[in-house]
Amino acid sequence: MAGVGGGNDFQWCFSQVKGAIDEDVAEADIISTVEFNYSGDLLATGDKGGRVVIFQREQESKNRPHSRGEYNVYSTFQSHEPEFDYLKSLEIEEKINKIRWLPQQNAAHSLLSTNDKTIKLWKISQRDKRAEGYNLKDEDGRLRDPFRITSLRVPVLLPMDRMVEASPRRIFANAHTYHINSISVNSDHETYLSADDLRVNLWHLEITDRSFSILFKHKEYTTFNLNVKICVCVCTCEYVYL
Repeated sequence: MAGVGGGNDFQWCFSQVKGAIDEDVAEADIISTVEFNYSGDLLATGDKGGRVVIFQREQESKNRPHSRGEYNVYSTFQSHEPEFDYLKSLEIEEKINKIRWLPQQNAAHSLLSTNDKTIKLWKISQRDKRAEGYNLKDEDGRLRDPFRITSLRVPVLLPMDRMVEASPRRIFANAHTYHINSISVNSDHETYLSADDLRVNLWHLEITDRSFSILFKHKEYTTFNLNVKICVCVCTCEYVYL
């Protein structure tokens, strides 16, 4: 959407439409959550099929001076798969409930995605160069006989088509009895919260086998936020807890 106008008057219009615009949409393709990263250059969407689609904002160029602001597909990957809890005889859907971006620390991007029971930390990185000229293997990847190597070569980096990879870094599971409905990243970039209908858990991004339950009440938590002072704002259907 784009806003145009002067003073306090605004006119809103569509700038882009992504996806099918007809009514015949598969259940798995229905979008369940969207989230911009901190700079606004990346937009992540999750759907009921467990997929995450990331759109990247195009930069303005001389050939396309009006292309800035348009979002095109950057990466697509399967975040969650359907599971079955044999202890409770319960089917766990692959639908993505929430996505949260982590502040960028290096060239790669990181985000958290969750379904009803499992939270995953993903690393999204891209490569546009490849190394050639190895000493111990040929260009097609086959290993060379070390006894036939008569000289040493210095590998060089050559340009290649951009390739975006999404790899799972951490999996946080088995900490919620009810369905996870919200996650929030702390500004210390090391911890985050996850909440179901009755519980709020505090996680460390480097620790996957345990979490700390910091709130447990007989009220339904619908959303929350976490700031640098570890002050938790929890909203229920009736009250706001600080």
